[in-house]
Amino acid sequence: MRGGTLRIAYARISQETNALSGLRTHLRDFEKAHLVPAHVLRWAVHPKGIEAHGFLRNAELTGFVREAKREAKRRGLALELVPLFSAWCVPSGPLTRACFEELVARLLEELRAAGPVDGVYLCLHGAMGVADLDLPTTSSPEGEIARQVRGLVGPGVTVAASLDLHANVTPALVEHVDVLEAYRTNPHRDHVAVGARTARLLVRTLAGEIRPVLTWRSLPMLLGASPTVDVVDPLRTVLRAARRMERLPGVLSASVCMCHPWNDHPELGWSVIVTADAATGEGPRRMEGLADELADLCWRTRDALPEAFVTAEEAIAKVRRATWRRRTGVCVFSDASDVVTAGAPGQNTVLLRTLLEQAQGLVTYVPLRDDDAVAELWDRREGETVEVILGGRLDPVRHPALPVRATLARRVRGIGRQRTLVLDVGTVRIIVSEGPPLAVMPRFFRAAGLRVRDADLIIAKSFFPFMLYFLPYARMVGFIRTVGVTDLDASHAFADGGPVHPRDRVTYWRETDRRRRLDAAGIP
Repeated sequence: MRGGTLRIAYARISQETNALSGLRTHLRDFEKAHLVPAHVLRWAVHPKGIEAHGFLRNAELTGFVREAKREAKRRGLALELVPLFSAWCVPSGPLTRACFEELVARLLEELRAAGPVDGVYLCLHGAMGVADLDLPTTSSPEGEIARQVRGLVGPGVTVAASLDLHANVTPALVEHVDVLEAYRTNPHRDHVAVGARTARLLVRTLAGEIRPVLTWRSLPMLLGASPTVDVVDPLRTVLRAARRMERLPGVLSASVCMCHPWNDHPELGWSVIVTADAATGEGPRRMEGLADELADLCWRTRDALPEAFVTAEEAIAKVRRATWRRRTGVCVFSDASDVVTAGAPGQNTVLLRTLLEQAQGLVTYVPLRDDDAVAELWDRREGETVEVILGGRLDPVRHPALPVRATLARRVRGIGRQRTLVLDVGTVRIIVSEGPPLAVMPRFFRAAGLRVRDADLIIAKSFFPFMLYFLPYARMVGFIRTVGVTDLDASHAFADGGPVHPRDRVTYWRETDRRRRLDAAGIP
């Protein structure tokens, strides 16, 4: 404690990477999405502020700041919270090495300028990828961030981090942080809560009340617990078991991370983290047992795999038959092969072609990214008939160019002020965006001037969150598979550090866990 005042710095560097994407994420992509300097961040996390404009009013940093203040006040502690900066980007392809190094350099520069601190909070994702960054298999971009922060602040400063539920946990990350928390919901809706939980543990540590110790396990398992929704079994059972563990003496926290299967890491897989309080005297053997128990529970869900997704033709047929559901609401299907929120480019012309050919008569909203088409047509008059080539630019092998003759119905500034066109081809409305089409919430379509209730079929660009946001409208939900970088079996190209389920036959997780976790640490 510096001069009687706790000083805690906080920052975010976060992106979920799809290594199969041919795109690269540059610093300018963060600047377009969310790159907030310290003096702005201080007010963005204020109770009346907006942490992430166009995305979330309140998220992890807001929850952290709010709860840290509460915890300090309860204990009569003086507290100074020091904002560093916040960088978040839409899921996409790997960061360039220059982008990653610039973000880390800014973080360290701001941390040096902040002066002595007692604690640091890092809001991370856990599934970031960086092109041409040579790291050992025991590390990851987030592990490297933690390593460099630890190298700067030294062993006497408490470092806390929070992760997405789809993080891939590595030995380097666990080694260099003292507190590690993860989301507990899917679809994710506990952004604020995970920041608050991390704040509680960090302030309690700095107050001398607890001494957190991390015990973790790494499983050779890419998929399982389908449908991986927290309120539905089998994932509900796993997460409830973690909550019960937290009520045991000496247990501070229990987290499960399901990994992002399109992350190019050789030791990819689910993980569990049990945080114990060493100050209680509870033995490490007991915590090892709890971590094993939680890992076993996760492993037992491995054969609960997603059902086969329907083809575009099958989805259209289902929607046509669902007359009553269309009258009372809308049918919403995920473009599961081109999920933008899992890092896909958003230019699936294969699905679009099928909708144009077979969905006529159904009012259909389908998003598509095409920066060049927007630029080409932006100055044309609304109501004009236009001919344009859509797609074929970001992933031409999977999603070839598609010539379209359409009516230019609207030109609008959509989500995040993106230039957006609405092209009408019969009853199919193509929402062409300049940048990734974040078609997750109804407001994406409203921003394009389209009424949700007027549609028969809406194509979403997310796996899970759309189900939550479209709940008031959706009378049918489903997943369409065509071809793309978010096909579940496409992830089999990664995790080349040994057998992983379900790509390979794996009888048990312990041998892999030992190799990944203990052998990496040199523990015999």
